[in-house]
Amino acid sequence: MQLVAIQRILGLLLILFSSTMLPPVVVSLVYDDGSAAPFLDAFGLILLAGLIFWLPVRRHQRELRLRDGFLVVVLFWAVLGLVGAVPFALSENPHMSLTDSVFESLSGLTTTGATVITGIDHLPPSILFYRQELQWLGGMGIIVLAVAVLPMLGIGGMQLYRAETPGPMKDSKLTPRITETAKALWYIYLSLTVACALAYWLAGMEPFDAIAHSFSTVAIGGFSTHDLSIGYFQNQLIETVAVVFMLLSGINFALHFTAWRALSLRPYAADSEVRTYFAVLGGAALITVAYLAYTETFDDWSDTLHHGIFQVVSIGTTTGFTTTAYHVWPGFLPVLLLFISFIGGCAGSTGGGMKVIRFLLLVKQGAREVRRLVHPSAQIPVKVNNKPMPDAVMDAVWGFFATYIAAFAVMMLILMATGLDQVTAFSAVAACINNLGPGLGEVGFHYADLNDLSKWVLSFAMLLGRLEIFTLLVLLTPAFWRR
Repeated sequence: MQLVAIQRILGLLLILFSSTMLPPVVVSLVYDDGSAAPFLDAFGLILLAGLIFWLPVRRHQRELRLRDGFLVVVLFWAVLGLVGAVPFALSENPHMSLTDSVFESLSGLTTTGATVITGIDHLPPSILFYRQELQWLGGMGIIVLAVAVLPMLGIGGMQLYRAETPGPMKDSKLTPRITETAKALWYIYLSLTVACALAYWLAGMEPFDAIAHSFSTVAIGGFSTHDLSIGYFQNQLIETVAVVFMLLSGINFALHFTAWRALSLRPYAADSEVRTYFAVLGGAALITVAYLAYTETFDDWSDTLHHGIFQVVSIGTTTGFTTTAYHVWPGFLPVLLLFISFIGGCAGSTGGGMKVIRFLLLVKQGAREVRRLVHPSAQIPVKVNNKPMPDAVMDAVWGFFATYIAAFAVMMLILMATGLDQVTAFSAVAACINNLGPGLGEVGFHYADLNDLSKWVLSFAMLLGRLEIFTLLVLLTPAFWRR
C-alpha cells in the first residue's frame, strides 16, 4: 500500500476541489445576495487542508496499484462529502445542522438529488448554483476530471479510472492513453451540458435556471432551483428538452464518443445495452400512460401523455426531476417507477442504479439456466453484442446483485428500527442506493423530517450506490489490508 503516494494525490485533489468554491462567490457578487462569505471561508479551509496533505510529500512519486486506486477514490468521495458540506454548515440561509449539510453535499456529489432543504425558491442564488455545481462535478466523476487535468497523477491514472468508472467491464479505453480517454469523456460531457443549457434557454428558461438545470440534467442528478422541480415552469417544451437530455445522459459516454468519431448513429443501434435501455423505458412508459388514462388521473389526454413519459424517463434514468407528485399516483405505478430505477442507466453513463448491462446479463443468464434444464449437456454462452461473456464477468454480476440486495435489506431494516414505516424505509433506501432522489411516503417531497441516524444511513447508501458497492465494501475486508 503506497500510503504516502495516496496522501499526495488526496492533497492534490483537495486543492483542485477548493477551486469549486469560487464560482458561487462570483454568482453571489453578481446577484448581490450577501452569501459569498461561507464560500470564501470554505475555499480557504479546503485549500489549507489540501496543502497540509500535499506539501510534506510533494516530491514523492510512485506507481499506484489497483487497490491504491480504490482507496483514493473512496477516501476522496468520503472526504468530499464532508468538505463539500462546509458552505452549507456556515451559511445562514439555509441554516443547516452538520448532519443535514453532509447529507445535502453527498446527495449532490453522488447525483442522488435527495434534499433536506425546504423553501428552495427562497435560497440565495449562490447556494442554488453550488448545489447544481456539486451534481455536475459528481456526474462524470471528479476523479476522471482529475485524471484528465492533472498529469502529475502519472501512471497511476488507470487505477483511479478503473476504480471510478461504473459498470462490470472497466478495462476498455477509448484512446491509447488514459489521460486522453478522461479528456474525451469530459469534452462530451461539457458539450452535452452546453447544448442542454442552450436548449433550456431557447425553450423559455431564464439563463440562470437554464445553466443550473443543464448541470443536473446531464449529471442525471435531479436538483432544481425550485421546490416544484421542472413542474415549476409549466412548459411542455422545457419538459421535452429535459427528456431528450436525460435519455442521452443515460447512455454510455463511450458510445457517444464512438458515434461522434464515426459521425454515425450505427453504434447506438448495434449496442444491446442501449436497445435494452430504450425497451425498458418504452415499455414502462406505455404501461404508465395506459394506466393513468384508465384511472383518469388527469383530465386531459395531453397531460396524461407528457406527465407519464416524463416521470418514467426521469425515474428510470435515476434523474429524479418531477413535474407532478408521482408518489401519490394510483395503484402500482409509484412502485413500478421505483423498481425501474433499480435498473438505472447504461454502464459508463452518469445514471445510477445497477446499470442496464447487469440487468441484461442477469436476464440472459436466467434464460440460459432455463434452457439448460431442457438440454443439460448443451454449451450455451451468454452473449452481448454477439460476443460471449467470460465466466468472470458473469460471476461478478451475480456477486454484485447479491451484495446489492443484501446491503439494501440491512439498511432498510435499520431505517425501520428507527421508527420509519415500511414504505418510507423501502423507498428511501431504494432512492438513495440507486442515486435517484425522490421516494415514497414521508420522503416523497424531501428528507428533512427524517431522524439523524436515518440520514447517515442514507448518506452511506448514496456512497454505496455511487461507488458501485464493491469499491467501498472492499475496504472493509481484512484481505484488502494484507501485504
